[in-house]
Amino acid sequence: MTGAKHIPAKDIAALGSTAAELLRGLVRIPSFSRQEGRTADYLSDWFSAQGMTVHRQGNNIWMHTRQPDPARPTVMLCSHHDTVRPVASWQRDPFDPGTDAALIYGLGSNDAGAALAAMSVVFTALWERSDLPFNLRLALTAEEEIAGDGGVISILEALPPVALAIVGEPTGMEMAIAEKGLMVLDGTVHGKAGHAARDTGVNAIRLAMQDVAWFHTYVFPRASRLLGPVRMTVTQIQAGTQHNVVPDRCSYVVDIRMTDAYTHEEVLEIVRTHVHADVRPRSTRLRPSAISESHPVVRAAERSGVTRFVSPTMSDQALLPMPSVKLGPGRSERSHTAEEYVTIAELQDGVATYLRLLESYTELIT
Repeated sequence: MTGAKHIPAKDIAALGSTAAELLRGLVRIPSFSRQEGRTADYLSDWFSAQGMTVHRQGNNIWMHTRQPDPARPTVMLCSHHDTVRPVASWQRDPFDPGTDAALIYGLGSNDAGAALAAMSVVFTALWERSDLPFNLRLALTAEEEIAGDGGVISILEALPPVALAIVGEPTGMEMAIAEKGLMVLDGTVHGKAGHAARDTGVNAIRLAMQDVAWFHTYVFPRASRLLGPVRMTVTQIQAGTQHNVVPDRCSYVVDIRMTDAYTHEEVLEIVRTHVHADVRPRSTRLRPSAISESHPVVRAAERSGVTRFVSPTMSDQALLPMPSVKLGPGRSERSHTAEEYVTIAELQDGVATYLRLLESYTELIT
């Protein structure tokens, strides 16, 4: 570059229009997690038609700068093309983006189709540039919504080292410099069966209620400066076979939002010393992430007028071993909702802001 500032405003507007058409095409194709093959095909064909070499593993695709320089660091733009399933309250066809001049509707339009489309056109605008002080990579991944083994984690070994990842998610084009991790626990309380009419047995529900009360009230002694306290929420519970039998088993699920103040293993040990249940973690790999506030991309955000925040939600950042931030058009509160949408103005702003951020980043590391 020396920067995206050399891309005329009319060209940036044209990139936004291209992003809108790309997004409309994506919305029309169902792409539930682990069923993203058709959108992976669509994206592969779209980039190939522009003369790019597309790499693919499973339903993940990625592209590199036309002439990567091994002496330069690599910046990776990364977003996902899988979606959750539509909720029952959709009134529109979730796979119809509509014809509104100001909005694009549809499942995945906001989460994270808008970020993916904006990143894609930014990459096409820059991929042939040989004067960038970094190599640019675009990774469009699968299974993000379920943190699946066939998603971004499956391609990390196939990728050359990455110095910085910018993860595309709906953040209102504010930059998340930290996000909480996740640990899901399955707890099983064992009691003793008895007749409900008699004072016999050990009621597993009563013991589970004591556990639920502990999860609700316990305060971890340490809190993270950026991410605040660890938060635990019991989200599912099941017990009983019939009305007149004291249940000897009660199972529940706990959603724990992790911070950098504790490891998953430390939290698990604390839980096990306080509850009646046998507790098993589903996974301990979804770690919290944070980037130094002195990192060039954070300083570039400040120079570019991009607001910073700490995210309570999780993304592919939890699986990335390199420094990363989260940034994208759309609003998090629209994700996974009926009548999901993104505005054309948000999409245009996403393209312009990504370019502006990379320009500022370029100036800071040159």
